[in-house]
Amino acid sequence: MSERPLNDDNGSTGPDDNDRFEDIVDAETDRDPDLAVIEAGSRTLRAQAGPPQGDVPARPEDPEVDRALREVETELAGRWGETKLDPSLVRIEALMDILGQPQRAYPAIHITGTNGKTSTARMIESLLGAFDLRTGRYTSPHVQSITERISLDGAPISAERFIETYQDIKPYVEMVDDREDYRLSFFEVMTGMAYAAFADAPVDVAVVEVGMGGTWDATNVVDASVAVVTPISLDHTDRLGATPGDIAGEKGGIVKQDATVVLAQQPVDAAQVLLKRAVDVDATVAREGMEFGVVSREVAVGGQLLTLRGLGGEYPELFLPLYGAHQAHNAAVALAAVEAFFGIGSQHARTLDIDTVRRAFAQVSSPGRLEVVRRSPTVVLDAAHNPAGAQVTAEAVTEAFGFSRLIGVVGASADKDVRGLLEAFEPVFAEIVVTRNSTPRSMDPDELAAIAVEVFGAERVQVEPRLDDALEAAITLAEEESEFSGAGVLVTGSVITAGEARLLLGKG
Repeated sequence: MSERPLNDDNGSTGPDDNDRFEDIVDAETDRDPDLAVIEAGSRTLRAQAGPPQGDVPARPEDPEVDRALREVETELAGRWGETKLDPSLVRIEALMDILGQPQRAYPAIHITGTNGKTSTARMIESLLGAFDLRTGRYTSPHVQSITERISLDGAPISAERFIETYQDIKPYVEMVDDREDYRLSFFEVMTGMAYAAFADAPVDVAVVEVGMGGTWDATNVVDASVAVVTPISLDHTDRLGATPGDIAGEKGGIVKQDATVVLAQQPVDAAQVLLKRAVDVDATVAREGMEFGVVSREVAVGGQLLTLRGLGGEYPELFLPLYGAHQAHNAAVALAAVEAFFGIGSQHARTLDIDTVRRAFAQVSSPGRLEVVRRSPTVVLDAAHNPAGAQVTAEAVTEAFGFSRLIGVVGASADKDVRGLLEAFEPVFAEIVVTRNSTPRSMDPDELAAIAVEVFGAERVQVEPRLDDALEAAITLAEEESEFSGAGVLVTGSVITAGEARLLLGKG
């Protein structure tokens, strides 16, 4: 790990610190000279002067509330699933019109990308809340409870409020259903509920994660002053495009006129598309590895200790209770987004209050993202569901836990690059137990096993069609090396798999 730069008493960095940051830029940024042509037409965001959470909810205890929530869930489930993408905003715009444009009642930070969106959204929410702003956060999918998707002040809304919000907008949803060729989808109704709940609260700022893509995503009726693009990789290729550049074209649609766009490190073709979009809409650009970034990181008990370079200066000794280099990069992106929201780098050349930033990061949680849910043996849950996510998870679990032997439990969706996901985990799994979750999208265990045998070899693969049996089998395999062996279990492959395992293991 690189050493943390020394700061002077007021927290500013000296010439040596700037040199170190430039070294990081050189080391971490894979750049194409042709990007200079695009960047010449765009503004970049960095201060020119020197630098001056909630738990996953369980089912409601009140039987009547639980019954009412199940009725709402059933009605929503009867609509188009959220993975069905219709390239149109007509229905959601009609709903917003009839509701009185609730999404225009507050400023917003809008987040797209392939991996890291939810963790980044949670970090942004924590930072804004620490600065005494009332926040609304909309993320998807949920880990255990549908109410997780809509949060106020850092916590999921109550089941009662979720039901009330649905009942409030239901007559208007039905009006739109009657007028349009197709009914509003599950995700469109959920988005309408979130925007209505935020306006009703009211919130000071909304943190909104896209469902899929960007341009045609239902969330894109919001006019966000700050757009965030987390790392783009191949996922949903049948809907979004076959290359990172193609996918970036869809995701870049959330960047609005005169907004600020905060870009995590991207593949070159994706960066080209996103920067061209910024030029076209006269957006201001902040790029990881250029205007901001991770200066240093050290593994710490329960997480990691970071020094981040923001748009206005350096933020040393930030404890983040999440594992992995990817979460450090998510933290850098979140910090830059909040700085941009407060005008740092454009109107102001200063840093945010360091103690407030430290407190905010120390409070971050991200359920289902390398989350430890059991000890002896240690069982970790992670929502990785594509090759890029699996790769960073494999690296992070190796760095943070150092298991002597790791058993994988994998239940993946049939529409994902399952082979790529398994290949990313192969170097770190001693054995793998393949299974499925309860959704129709989950790959048949025998089909998954056939691919796993090709990747791991038959002697390393076990099939357990039921997730509870798979967990028991993996824990038994880990315990075979004795209580003090340092073996562990990683449950992964899908957000749903992680969420259902979380329930089975007594969390919520």
